Amino acid sequence: MGTLTGKVAVVTGASRGIGKGIALALGEAGATVYVTGRTVTKGEYPLPGTVGETAEEVSRRGGQGVAVQVDHGNDEQVAALFEQVKREQGRLDILVNNAFSLPDDLTEVKGFWEKPLSNWEMIDVGVRSNFVAAWHAAQIMAPQKSGLIVAISGYTGVAYTYGVVFGTSKSAVDRMSRDMAVELKPHQVASLSLWQGLTLTERAERNLANIPGLKEGAATRPADGCSPEFPGRVIVALASDPEVMRHSGGTFITAEMAAEYGVKDVDGREIPSLRETRGAPIWQPV
Repeated sequence: MGTLTGKVAVVTGASRGIGKGIALALGEAGATVYVTGRTVTKGEYPLPGTVGETAEEVSRRGGQGVAVQVDHGNDEQVAALFEQVKREQGRLDILVNNAFSLPDDLTEVKGFWEKPLSNWEMIDVGVRSNFVAAWHAAQIMAPQKSGLIVAISGYTGVAYTYGVVFGTSKSAVDRMSRDMAVELKPHQVASLSLWQGLTLTERAERNLANIPGLKEGAATRPADGCSPEFPGRVIVALASDPEVMRHSGGTFITAEMAAEYGVKDVDGREIPSLRETRGAPIWQPV
């Protein structure tokens, strides 16, 4: 039995990338993981990965994976997801808000006025989607007097990275997590955000291979990067901590939280904190 056997989690945006890595780590700890995302058919997206494949791997790791096709920009689909979780499980212990609409031109060096207004989608699926998912999750968690809501954020919450909308969205996610923690505190539900540095996802690997100079960027040095499962391992530690409420309301650098819990990456490495070069979180536990 794993440390999360009997626990139920929802990980948004988990067809691939960070979401997939988190889902696998939770599954390895024994959790039942609802894997959400838009991709259900191989080949329908330029990068590999589907919700079904992630869910199957969760089950192979020792958990129970449940694939659910969800567009997190569609409120009705999100509502149906949480209704399914409540109907099938009767509880929810962990929500990881990871879904994020990354535009193809994210890393292009241009002014915000030179990029399309459609880049605002990062707010729609990345900020608003976090609120909608947490709104539904809290309605399950608050009555049971337990739960953990984690938002995946990054150093861009304080350090300019790629563009205006990207930084705005991550800053908003951090503040939202903090204020949710204030309102959830009487119900013993924790809310916090984690700052990821470079995560070696399928998309990141592709960009590092194809975009000149990207490997030398302050935010994109491969030596500082981690696997997609690294933040999941930290979330497992948080969800297994009976005193997790002491962290509620804070924004934390994932690498520093890993050091506190003795968590290493899948290859045994200790991932470095970039606090000195990229900046420090603003929000402390409430």
